[in-house]
Amino acid sequence: MLFMVIEKFPKGHLELVGSRFREKGRMMPPGVTYVASWMEDNGARCFQIMEAESREHLQEWIRNWEDLVEFEVTTVLTSADYWARAEQS
Repeated sequence: MLFMVIEKFPKGHLELVGSRFREKGRMMPPGVTYVASWMEDNGARCFQIMEAESREHLQEWIRNWEDLVEFEVTTVLTSADYWARAEQS
């Protein structure tokens, strides 16, 4: 499954997130894969695509960061997958 993850960094937390990332990496459990990410130009938010076997697997990763980051998560499909599925309906 693909997930769009929007990470919001409360004031002062972005530097802490950067420090933890440099020290420990993404801290992803088995079954979770980082695909790509984009930062807002002011550093307030990060938009990520993550792949995981299930929402529960993704939640394991979120628990590693939720003390510093606010998360919004939405299940997404590629456009090609969406239209292929729509045509089968």
